Amino acid sequence: MAVEFIPSERDTPYILPASVQDCVAQDHLARFVVEIVDQLDLRAMVGTYRGKGKAPYHSAMLVALLCYGYATGTFSSRKLEQATYDSMAYRCICANSHPDHDTIASFRKRFLKELEELFVQILLVGQAMGLVKLGTVSLDGTKTKANASKHQALSWEYANRLETQ
Repeated sequence: MAVEFIPSERDTPYILPASVQDCVAQDHLARFVVEIVDQLDLRAMVGTYRGKGKAPYHSAMLVALLCYGYATGTFSSRKLEQATYDSMAYRCICANSHPDHDTIASFRKRFLKELEELFVQILLVGQAMGLVKLGTVSLDGTKTKANASKHQALSWEYANRLETQ
């Protein structure tokens, strides 16, 4: 008996091009980040551009890209650039454009102080909506000197013999 497979015709043309918005769920984190960033006041960033040379990417798109990258554990500008090709969520954020890693890195470097404030605002909005729990995380970074070589380690019996000596 022949098995019927679900057809996977990759060359099927569409009448209209598919929207990247259709590929990301309505409750996806990428949509949340874009909505929040669109509500932020970015006039200080936008006002620094002079309008000379090649047209820049909009600050809102790059802020959303960085914020979503940080939220998902992608920090490298090269990995963020690659994600704009590979991930539908990143494509949705970037409106199917692909900023170069150098553009992402220079934007981050140029607006580092402003980005810190914007990330705090985004986290506070998330906390107000009950999506994020903010608090303090403490780690102990104490370094102790130790020798764990097998030649220096003692067995329990030998340690007891030394103690009785």
